[in-house]
Amino acid sequence: NYWNAASFTTPSSYLHFATFQGEISADISFYFKTSAPYGVFLENLGNTDFIRLELKSPKVVSFSFDVGNGPVELTVHSATPLNDDQWHRVMAERNVKEAVLQLDQTYRASQLAPAQGHTRLELFSQLYVGAAGGQRGFLGCIRALRMNGITLDLEERAEVTPGVKPGCQGHCTSFGMYCRNGGKCVERYNGYLCDCTETAYDGPFCTKDVGGFFEAGTLIKYNFMPEAVAGASKDAKVVTHQLTPYEANLTKEDVAFSFSTSNAPAILMYVSSKTQDYLAVVLRENGSLQVRYNLGGLREPFAIDVDQRNLANGQPHSINMSRLNRSISIQLDHYPPVSYNLPEASDTQFNLVKTLFLGKVYETGHIDPVLIERYNTPGFIGCLSRVQFNGVAPLKSALRTAAQATPTAGQQDKQPAATLPVSFQGKLVESNCGASPLTIPPMSAATDPWHLDNTDAEFPFNEERVIPDGVNRDSAIIGGIIAVVIFTILCTLVFLIRYMFRHKGTYHTNEAKGSGESAAESADTAIIGTDNPETIDESKKEWFI
Repeated sequence: NYWNAASFTTPSSYLHFATFQGEISADISFYFKTSAPYGVFLENLGNTDFIRLELKSPKVVSFSFDVGNGPVELTVHSATPLNDDQWHRVMAERNVKEAVLQLDQTYRASQLAPAQGHTRLELFSQLYVGAAGGQRGFLGCIRALRMNGITLDLEERAEVTPGVKPGCQGHCTSFGMYCRNGGKCVERYNGYLCDCTETAYDGPFCTKDVGGFFEAGTLIKYNFMPEAVAGASKDAKVVTHQLTPYEANLTKEDVAFSFSTSNAPAILMYVSSKTQDYLAVVLRENGSLQVRYNLGGLREPFAIDVDQRNLANGQPHSINMSRLNRSISIQLDHYPPVSYNLPEASDTQFNLVKTLFLGKVYETGHIDPVLIERYNTPGFIGCLSRVQFNGVAPLKSALRTAAQATPTAGQQDKQPAATLPVSFQGKLVESNCGASPLTIPPMSAATDPWHLDNTDAEFPFNEERVIPDGVNRDSAIIGGIIAVVIFTILCTLVFLIRYMFRHKGTYHTNEAKGSGESAAESADTAIIGTDNPETIDESKKEWFI
């Protein structure tokens, strides 16, 4: 009963139950979660009496009723929005003494009943859970609805009600796999969306590369342990401190990014620490890629020549690297990953990670002098995209910071810029670096509404059978046959009509009609008037001399 729930997916959807029997006392409780700013939870009406529970605004829940003494409304105001897609509990009670409304066991409102007046709540309509009577419909999920100690079976009624689904299972269960690259699936009651905030990607499915073009001298600096700001309040220092959970020693790193450049040597990424530990990814003078690890203060950093090819060829290249203790795996472009191992003398902990640099290093403290002398001038010139270090997307953060760098009127009291973990120098222009976005695989047959169960069946529209001018070939052939048949029939009809009119009223015979004989003056004139004189018998001829 505690998880008996129903999801309302359209504003006009509702469930109806028998009339609520709460004449003397009404005790109602339930849980809800929604992303909508308002909606009616439940309602029951009488001639003039009524009872209603409603989310009136993102922070206000209302309990209203009328027992014949006029409408009464209790409201509670939440300090935070209630349409945060999280569970909230509502409890409402009304009896002959008082009415009480409570939200999340934190906010409470009450009102005494009048000393004299009506006390019985007389209702006659059905109980509506969700939208009813033209009210603003509820979008979201309601569970554990109890009225006067009885739990209503929402799931059973939802199974036969359009626009309402039993339970609160969301779309992410079926479609969450389409949120790629670490994107989080966020439930919506008419669909879902992918939250790409903590990824190096954008787009509806977190597949759109976010990149930036670096000019000579451009660098991005991401502070994992930012310094406290002089003159900032104590609370601001605490917020700054909580931005970066990297003070612990790291035994694992996950690094991924893409780059394209025509200039070498260059520093692509450099991660420093408060000790002598560091990690660097560089392009050497010949354009080959090298990864340099220094953990535990080795005399010489452990260098990995990933590839001997010249990668400074203006083409996009990608690198995915991970380390767990001494085991390192590096994948360049679409080649198979290659495994490496740190030397035994090396430490397995990356101690006190401090700052991440992209494009160029501008750091105080211990820095590998070889990197500064050989790779740091003039700096990386080219494009970097989808940069990720563990759970941080420094390039994306810098681009979003750059887009909001110009304050508008009324924003002069915003948080000091130094408290932000990311900053950049030089000109940084957003670009996808020519990388192609990842594609989404086709929908499975189980979830594809256009999938045909009979594999031998032919889909009504077949692109292979469409001719260039856009007319279906089969339709053209059938139309031509029909035209020929109609033309043949018309020609036949014309021939028959002409023949009938040509011979209309004619009659051929070799005998004299009886009517002709009677109409003649004598038998001789009748014989002479016949059409065929050859039929006169020779013996009947008379000769006059």
